Formats: sequence, structure tokens, C-alpha cells
Amino acid sequence: MRHIPNILSSLRIVMAAVFVPLFFRNKYWLCIAVYMAAFFTDLVDGYLARRNGWISDVGKVLDPLADKLMLIAALVCFYIQQWIPGYMFWLAAAKEAIMILGGILLYHRSVVVYADWFGKFASGFFTAGVLATLLKNYHPWIGMGNLVLIGIAIMLAIIALVHYTKKQVFSR
Repeated sequence: MRHIPNILSSLRIVMAAVFVPLFFRNKYWLCIAVYMAAFFTDLVDGYLARRNGWISDVGKVLDPLADKLMLIAALVCFYIQQWIPGYMFWLAAAKEAIMILGGILLYHRSVVVYADWFGKFASGFFTAGVLATLLKNYHPWIGMGNLVLIGIAIMLAIIALVHYTKKQVFSR
């Protein structure tokens, strides 16, 4: 039972790989379903891990990696289709790449970076932005709302990166 959170994180990695071909087959409703399923499995795995004490070093790495891969998959698709401006894609992708590489380096030094509220809010805004971008195909009234959500998410993500670096890297 204690492996359920890691199984859910692994499932999210598979969902990221499933999202891309669905997107390029114009199966946007299925993309929405996959992204929502990834979001809910993220909530469930975190809840179960904390509630039951099933937190593991593997899970501390696997969970944020799965989240980042899911987000990067969506952003790459949106960038290729020109649904988001290039600068938004490159800012978000650079931040996520720094977090992944930094996380790997810190993991090898036995330092695990924990999420804080800046990161959680950024994640929430990214989820809303991704879903709004997909829904815009069916509801044009969304207008630029998806880009506003993604822009807020990028700002919060950069703040989170600076905060993580200051608090959890340089304070050691």
C-alpha cells in the first residue's frame, strides 16, 4: 500500500507521454481529461503520502518530476501549435529545466527540495492556464485569459525558484 503514491506519480509520467499524441490528433477533450486526471492523481498521491506516512525519497523526486513532465508536454504542444507566445514557452521551459537539473544535483547531495506555497500556487495557475488553453478551442470567449493565467504562473514559478534557491540551497 505504501507504494501507491509512487505508482500514481509514475502513472502521471505515462499520462504526459499520452497527452502529446492525443494533442496532435486534435483530441482536445481527451487532453483535458488526461490533464485533469494527472492533476487529481497529484492531489491524491500527496494526500496519501502525508496522511499515511508513505513519504519516500523516491517519491520526493518522482512526484515533482511527473508534474514538470506533464506541464512541459502541454507547453511544448502549445508552442508548436503557436497557441502561446515563444517568450512564455521559453521562460517556463527554462525555469522547469533549471528545477529538474537542480533537483537532480541536489538529490545526489542528499538534499531534497520541498514545495512551498509559491510553487503550489504556480502549479495551480499552470493547471488553470493549460486547461483554459485547451478549452479555448470550444469557448473562444476565454480570449487572452489563458495567457494571463500562464503569465501569472510563470511569474509565481520564477518567484518560487528564487525562493527555493535562497531558502533551501544557500541556507545550508
